[in-house]
Amino acid sequence: MKILLVEDEPSVAAFLHQGLTEQGYTVDLAADGMLGLHRAQSKPYDCLILDQMLPGLSGLEVCRQVRAHDPGVPILMLTALGETDDKIRGLDAGADDYLVKPFAFAELLARLRALVRRRTDAPATAAALRLADLTLDPATKRVERAGQSIQLTAREFALLEYLLRHQGRVVSRAELLEHVWDMNFDTGSNVIDVYINFLRKKADKGFSTKLIHTLVGMGYVLREE
Repeated sequence: MKILLVEDEPSVAAFLHQGLTEQGYTVDLAADGMLGLHRAQSKPYDCLILDQMLPGLSGLEVCRQVRAHDPGVPILMLTALGETDDKIRGLDAGADDYLVKPFAFAELLARLRALVRRRTDAPATAAALRLADLTLDPATKRVERAGQSIQLTAREFALLEYLLRHQGRVVSRAELLEHVWDMNFDTGSNVIDVYINFLRKKADKGFSTKLIHTLVGMGYVLREE
């Protein structure tokens, strides 16, 4: 598996490069945002590990431009900023997950495996999922509504796929954290609300029939009303 690591701290870059290589990954390094963006747009990668604070071009801007170039590539953002607003800025830029420095290497590996698994798990023969005029194809990773293509990040795709597979049923925040994120996030964070809003903007906004509904205190449900 090919990983692009964009990290400007030499000690962190060397540590991650050695650890990931020992795990069997092929790792390309970039020490600044401009080089990272160039490499991300020049060849395909299975995952990007992207520092948020980079010289030349910020990690947030690299993330935005990479996401526009390749909507499906999983992006794990590293940040020394632990505040919720800082994390949300990374997610809003298109990152699928975040990890706050300092972190345990084992946790980085677990999050990396979870991101890549979400992209590769669906069998080639998986049937398309539908609700009203919304269609999601797990095999081709395409999402359409009323014939219009919808570009989703890997995490947004996984969230929508889970809601579609359980359409009509109220899905709790805890269930989404367990099955879509594969990790125990801080239950006090609003990462689920952020991603639900992302989906609403892309899959509900501008359409007369709303499909994503919030049940206060209970969770979310995908259904036609």
